[in-house]
Amino acid sequence: MNHHLDLRKKVIIMISVMASLFLVALDQTIISTALGKIVEDFNAFSALSWVVTAYLITTTITTPIAGKLSDMFGRRTLLLVGVTIFALGSLFSGLAGDINQLIIWRAVQGIGGGIITANAFTIIGDLFAARERGRWQGMIGAVFGVSSVVGPLLGGFLTESHSILGLTTDWRWTFYINVPIAIAAFIVIAIYCPTLKHENKPRVDYWGAALLALALATLVLAVDNTDRIFADLLTSTGMSLATLRVIMATIVVLATAAFIFVERRSKEPILDLAFFKNRNFLILSGIATFVGAAMIGSILYLTQFNQQVYGAGPTTSGLMLLPMIAGLMLVSITTGQLVSKYGKYKRFMVGGFIVAGLAIGSLVTLTPTSTYIHEAIIIFFVGAGIGAAMPLMNIAIQNEFEQKDLGVATSSSQLFRGLGSTIGVAVFGSMLTLGIGNNLGDMRQDAYIQTLKQSPAASQFIANPNDTNTLLSLNMPTTKQKINDGFTKSMTSVALPAPAKQQLQQDFMAKQNAYSTKLVNAFSKSLHTIFIITSTMMFTALVLVIALKERPLYAASPAETPGEI
Repeated sequence: MNHHLDLRKKVIIMISVMASLFLVALDQTIISTALGKIVEDFNAFSALSWVVTAYLITTTITTPIAGKLSDMFGRRTLLLVGVTIFALGSLFSGLAGDINQLIIWRAVQGIGGGIITANAFTIIGDLFAARERGRWQGMIGAVFGVSSVVGPLLGGFLTESHSILGLTTDWRWTFYINVPIAIAAFIVIAIYCPTLKHENKPRVDYWGAALLALALATLVLAVDNTDRIFADLLTSTGMSLATLRVIMATIVVLATAAFIFVERRSKEPILDLAFFKNRNFLILSGIATFVGAAMIGSILYLTQFNQQVYGAGPTTSGLMLLPMIAGLMLVSITTGQLVSKYGKYKRFMVGGFIVAGLAIGSLVTLTPTSTYIHEAIIIFFVGAGIGAAMPLMNIAIQNEFEQKDLGVATSSSQLFRGLGSTIGVAVFGSMLTLGIGNNLGDMRQDAYIQTLKQSPAASQFIANPNDTNTLLSLNMPTTKQKINDGFTKSMTSVALPAPAKQQLQQDFMAKQNAYSTKLVNAFSKSLHTIFIITSTMMFTALVLVIALKERPLYAASPAETPGEI
């Protein structure tokens, strides 16, 4: 333990750690605004999924392994390695000359991101006694809240070409910006962060790491954009998507079975199977999985709702989530302080999940005619509930284990939450697609679709008029603007009187509005189902929290905390 460090050193260490974590959290939001421009510049729309999935795979694999390695080789060493890898991955992602290079360096970025994530949450347990961790977990929750706001804004600003010190920004700057922050964090960690090492003679479980990596990578590929990533394989072999997923599921099961076999015999297992004999660890892992899925099911689709219903662009739709972020940050920091003061965490988790479950359930009241104020009030309480409950999960799980096991225990929680998010994206995405399709029916004879087919400039947008993603993209503000500009331009070459042209323009807009109304209604109905399920998940997490056996959060003795009150 390093509770003996004075407060000044602890604060400096935590600032550097939070700066590192801010990089990772920022990258997840800033890249979303740049993806369209990236694939457009490289003319690689079919590879869009890989730009995101490559990072997700390596982060998922790295997080649990890095947690164990940090217990063995020290937090400082792993943090420095993670920050270095993330900085190099960011630099070379910005310098990528083609889409394949970008995908490779995004995967490298993910390795660094997984190492940082595993250690950032764990290091709190090394520096502070259990009762003091609440305020810092709350601060880390606020870091994620800030990144959620800053990311879309900064990403949009840099991608839209602005001049900074005589240099013109573009999407590459969304990667370059990570480098100076990473360098600063590296220097501070190298100077101030203690080793925080617990194993004297580390023995790396290579077989366990390899099998875990195989199982996790295959699982991510099986649920995340499988049809797009393996489109060429499916086409060339004639294999069905269902068959491919069965094969991949078999690989996951076999790799997991082999992993369990190896871990039972390993002297230093990557994930000690004895952890699963701990009742609270099992419960908290289940909570993390449900919360990961529920969060992605509410936050991700709220952004789409803002784009489809309110016609907001990517940056604006992100800004519209500010009330949620405000609720998350405010309550996260406040709850952390209260937990540190009273030494109790369960009551706050219970309250948080009640508020989050009710608020997410209230999202079903959102309709295409709802005002934004209606949404803003609800999502403030969604953020407040999540902000109260989510940071405390790490406190609870760290309180279950000895100091030497904090790395692997904390990273395991992050792993289950990440897997919940990954599986949630796939399941909810399929539900949304199916729901919209059922509500719309066959759209090939829709008047607006028929009109677009007749226009050479617009036909590119409807390669498959019954594909839900195609139908949704037609209603996106940027796509609608391109279609409208193309229609207006085509009218200039038509030899008709001005009144006739005006009538054609009005007819076209009427068809577009009718299509938009039909699509938005179908989208809203389908989204309500997702909100009901995510609300149910939050209440399931609540039941699991109630089943937790709360253990006391002990404060450090005066001798361990010089300079602190």
